[in-house]
Parts: sequence; C-alpha cells; structure tokens
Amino acid sequence: MYASYFGLKHEPFSIAPDPHFLFMSERHREALAHLLYGLGGGGGFVLLTGEIGTGKTTLCRLFLEQIPANCNVAYIFNPKLTVTELLQSIGEEFHLPAPQGDTVKAHVDRLNGFLLQSHAAGRNNVLIIDEAQNLEPDVLEQLRLLTNLETRERKLLQIVLIGQPELRDMLAQPQLEQLAQRVIARYHLGALTPAETEQYIRHRMDVAGLERPFPFEPRALKRIHEISRGVPRRINLLCDRALLGAYATSRATVDRKVVDQAAQEVFGKASVQPPVRQRTALVLGLGLAAGAGLYAAATRVAQDDDAPRVVAKAPAVRAAPAPTTKASAPAAPPRLHKDVQEAWRELAALWKAPAGEGDACAELAKSQVQCFTKTLPLALVRELDRPGIVTLDAQQGTPSYALLTRLTRDSATLRAGGTEQTVTLDALAARWNGEFATLWKSPPGYAPRGEPGVQTTEWMRRLLAAAPDAPFKPQLRSFQLAHGLPADGQPGPMTYMQLNRAGGADEPRLATGP
Repeated sequence: MYASYFGLKHEPFSIAPDPHFLFMSERHREALAHLLYGLGGGGGFVLLTGEIGTGKTTLCRLFLEQIPANCNVAYIFNPKLTVTELLQSIGEEFHLPAPQGDTVKAHVDRLNGFLLQSHAAGRNNVLIIDEAQNLEPDVLEQLRLLTNLETRERKLLQIVLIGQPELRDMLAQPQLEQLAQRVIARYHLGALTPAETEQYIRHRMDVAGLERPFPFEPRALKRIHEISRGVPRRINLLCDRALLGAYATSRATVDRKVVDQAAQEVFGKASVQPPVRQRTALVLGLGLAAGAGLYAAATRVAQDDDAPRVVAKAPAVRAAPAPTTKASAPAAPPRLHKDVQEAWRELAALWKAPAGEGDACAELAKSQVQCFTKTLPLALVRELDRPGIVTLDAQQGTPSYALLTRLTRDSATLRAGGTEQTVTLDALAARWNGEFATLWKSPPGYAPRGEPGVQTTEWMRRLLAAAPDAPFKPQLRSFQLAHGLPADGQPGPMTYMQLNRAGGADEPRLATGP
C-alpha cells in the first residue's frame, strides 16, 4: 500500500523469511559458523537457541543451502510428536521404504540400516529439528539413542536442535545429562544492537528498491530499537506499521511520534515507555540517587544477559592478543621471516606470480595481483579462505612473519622458508596481533580509488547474476552479508576476493584437513 509512496518497489518488512532480505549480523555469522562447525565435528548434537523472532529459522535455511552435496538431510519443523511418530517422520524425510511393522524397533532398525548404507557410500546424514523446545523428554532420549550408531571415527547421524531459550533449560535437567554431554557445539542467538538495528532497517529498504531519501529519522531509529529490543520480527512489525502510519498522514518521514503510535497499535500501550534517559532523569530529579544507581546496574546486567554466549569451541574464534605464557606460547619454527618482503615473495610463489627482488607488492601489481593488509578476526580469515601472512610478536617490538597455510577447528599451520609447524589457535593468539596480509587478483578495469568503472561494474553484475535494470548496491550488500563481510555496498579488496572465488577463479586456498 505504501511502497510506491516511499519510492519502494516492494514492501520491505514482511515477516515471511524471504532469503532476498537476509541480513547477517555478527551474531548470525557466528551462529552459522557454529552450525557448520558442528556439521564437520564427527556427529552428535548441535544446539542453536534464541528468542522468538531473532532469525533462527532464516538462519537454518541459509545453513541448509551450505550443507555439502554428499549429505542427506531430514528436516522436522513440527516436533510435537510421539517417539513412533518422530521415527516415522524421520524415515519419510530420508525417503525410506515402510518398515516391517509400526513398532519403535522396526523404525530404528530401518533407520540404522539406512545410516550404515549411507556411510558405506561415503554420504553423511543430518537431522534438523526446529522448535525443539516442544520435544518431550522421552523423545529427546530416543534421539540420544539414535546417535549411538558410530564408527571408530564418527557418529553416523548428526542432529541439529533449534529452539527457544527454554530448550537450554530442558537439557540442563539431570535426566537429560547424557544427551547434554553429546552437544559438540551450542550458540544462543542474541538480539541486534542499536547500530545493527539501523543497518537491518536500511538493508531491507535497499533490497526493496528504495529510490528516495531514507525516511526514518535518527530518533525514530533509536526508538524502534528500544521498543523492539533488537528482535528482527518485532522490528519488521513496528517498521511496517510506522511506514503505513506515515503514509496515512501524508508524512515524508517517520519520526519518534509515528513510531510510538505504531507501537501502541502493534504491541499495545504497555510497549510505549518513556526513554531510559527520561526515566533516569526523573529518578534523579526526585533525589533518589541510590535508586538510579541500582537501576543503571540492573540495566547493565540485562544487557549482558542478552549478549551471545559461546559455550563450545567453534571456527568463529577471534584471534585477539593475549599475554604470552610458557604454557601457551608456541615454539618458533626453525626460521621465521624477519623481513616482510621475504614473506611476500614466499606467498607470491603460491600464486605463481613474479615478485622481483625489491618491493614485492609493486612488482606483483604489474601482473594485476594486489597486496592486502588488514587487522582481521580469525573467523573472517576463515571466510576469505586463502593463505596469508601473519605478523607475530609485534607487541615485543621485533615483529616476525610467517605464512598461514592451514586452519582446522583448533589448530593453525605456519610456514616460513619452506618449513612448517602446526600450533594451537590459543598459541597463535598469544603471538599474533591480528594483522593478516594476502594477495588477490584485481578485476577488469580496476581502479584503486573512487567508484568502480563501467568495466568493473559489469564484471561484478555478471558474477552476481544481477539484471541490468536492478538496483546494484542492494545485491552487492546481500552478497557481502552472505560472505561474512561488512555490508556497506562498496566493493573493496575483500569483496573482490569473494567475487573472484564465486566466479571459480583458480587461486590458492587454505588447507583445512586434520
């Protein structure tokens, strides 16, 4: 109704999980990393929890898109079933023939036979259960028993449980301790921050084809976060009604008053509270300084409680500097590069690109191979999936350099002068300052400064499969989000790296084996 009024091609705030509107916050990327980590973790249970509307189901759909082709997938979205009904549903999802009888044993025998045959054929099996907080204890116990079938290396069934926060409480009960011990990765998906809430709203407006000035005023955006508490579904409901209200009153923008009115209509009057700053000022004005202090402390506790919790090790380990100790510091490889130019030349050899004897980056640029250096978390290094140079011991004033050539879920392999050593991620973090340097191939017509030229833009459109008349930046932003990059809609080296990879470029990759 209001789409054309605000210069939109589509209404941007439907609560349906449309993949075109997918927004990946830092929390969503970490949650996806946990799911993918669990997929390769040797079987058992993976747990994803979050409040209603935080994007668990949308995240699950993205996870399904990234499951390898050699995986059989069973997806159960209505788990209010008996043990027999659940086993029957799993069999139907795996397209198994009807069992000889309708007993629990018959269903389990049929499933076990299928798992063994799949393993022999080199295939894995994943069972995903959404709304898992609705599972009965006896059904959860049966799921645990299904994971008993295993080889020497791994269990034959990977089970992903997705549910609301009470699922965590269920698994903490003594009678489910055995199942809880089989959870190899778990993540609680928190709400969006104020900055992420604004990014989320702008992203959806862009994807909907916004061609006019952004209609939400800064105070309105802040108020939307306060009322929605950063929950995407609540943001959608509130923004949709606010745009409708602005349209109905012929307003060009959405201000705080429109947001408050929309909140009353969608969530009821109780949802519209005075801003925190006003309430605190009121308390101080009454002279209740002690009460204000208690209120502020309670607010901090509530905010901390909403933060995502990482309980198991996962690929999203952030390699932040840590104090060096005798227990954690790795033994240095026999030879580290003391001159970064030596490291660049060793990296260039992996690319089969000439680096010369002087400034390696200047020489490489003649072959359209560019140098890139940035401080990055290890999760993004994994996402870029290419060998690079790590700077070690910089905090001690005498930096050394080595090539990062392999990453597993708990170790890294460093190379210098042709010699390699594998260290734990904790040991790497003790000496690495987060600086990562790598190489990338520049696109046709590449200009290092300013907006990309016509030739570069056409190259990006081709790789994004973007229609000539479609808005380009929203599609580029969606690509960036899907690949764990800052979603600013501006192409930079990391975006070009991922576009090259998406286009099938023959480039060196990080080894990921054991």
